[in-house]
Amino acid sequence: MEGRNINMQFNRTMVSLAVVAVLGLAVTGCANQASTGGSGTSATGSKVNLPAVTSISTPADAVLPAGDGKAKCASGLTLAYIGAETGANAQLGINIFNGVQLAIDQHNKANAGCQVGFKKFDTEGDPTKATGPVTQAVNEADIVGVVGLPFSGESKATGNIFEDKGLVHITPSATNPTLTQNGWTTFFRGLGNDSVQGPAAAKFAVDTLKSKKVYLVQDDSDYGIGLADATKAGLGNDLVGSDKVITGQKDFSAVVSKIMNAKPDAVYYAGYYAEGAPFDQQLVAKGFKGAFIGPDGAKDDQFIKQAGNASSNAYFTCPCIPGELIPSFETAYKSAFNLEPGTYSIEGYDVATVLLSGIDKGKTTRPALLGYVKSYDADGLSKHYKWDSKGELATPAVYGYKVDNGKIVPIGVIGK
Repeated sequence: MEGRNINMQFNRTMVSLAVVAVLGLAVTGCANQASTGGSGTSATGSKVNLPAVTSISTPADAVLPAGDGKAKCASGLTLAYIGAETGANAQLGINIFNGVQLAIDQHNKANAGCQVGFKKFDTEGDPTKATGPVTQAVNEADIVGVVGLPFSGESKATGNIFEDKGLVHITPSATNPTLTQNGWTTFFRGLGNDSVQGPAAAKFAVDTLKSKKVYLVQDDSDYGIGLADATKAGLGNDLVGSDKVITGQKDFSAVVSKIMNAKPDAVYYAGYYAEGAPFDQQLVAKGFKGAFIGPDGAKDDQFIKQAGNASSNAYFTCPCIPGELIPSFETAYKSAFNLEPGTYSIEGYDVATVLLSGIDKGKTTRPALLGYVKSYDADGLSKHYKWDSKGELATPAVYGYKVDNGKIVPIGVIGK
């Protein structure tokens, strides 16, 4: 994909935000009734109508990769993506680097005097394998900024390497809250963390889906552990049980049996789609009729492909913005990759734009670009980007999503 030039003009017109209705009640049935057509099931047996959002508003003054087209910079400057290109959950990484690629291509198309290179380094999403690619990247002097790493475990394992080299890196997706508690000055998060997502997910399950008995299952990743802790706290007395699974697990019969005995209205899974999809499939095969709620790590079309028809009971929470509802971005992305934007695509695009705008303003060394990001305060297409001293965004939103006719569709901001 490197070197592809895409001539796309972005429309900055504000589009309306559809109002999310979460209180429409429909057909009555028994508790644990199957969710069909994207409706949640309440503890009293009523289905909750959750209409899909069809558009979202974008800031009229959003910073875009093309800038003013007058940028000048020395040749050889490079941005990098470091993260999964292969591996069990690779699609989440692919969504990100496609967004980064689109931003760089649009920048270079508009700025003949400032051509920024792009390099990708594959970690397979594995913390034990991530240190090698990160070490290679930080030792390449032409790389002045990084988008990544996507996952919390690999971010934890490599943060000190970036810090030692003073190389700014912005993750579009790693959400474990503890990542910003390590004293790093080079780490920034381009979305909300799980201290935000966990309580929002609990509120979504109980208040919106009307689930009075929720069973929580977590994987063994840093991401799953942190998210589960935050969600448990939010569920309180509505939590009727919990269990753990491991990365790479295929047989979920033991935990499925525990869930069936507990008779919950909903199952919340804190983990990634590689395990979440077969888990949901096995739940449904054993007769589970409630809602399956997954987080951002499970929110991908791969979940539907792997879970099959069982995925019709699935909902997702994500501190990410539905990029497919930003018409200008969706059009450009589809033209470039013949795909709809995926989870984190717009975040990858936006955080790459932050780094590109710094380069355009002459911040072309690692210290200068790092300082630029620390003081950044501007709108992107998806949200406002301004970080505190730890690298966290202020007031990030969490969106809810549902599976409807074999597609993941947004149902609006949740947890408020």
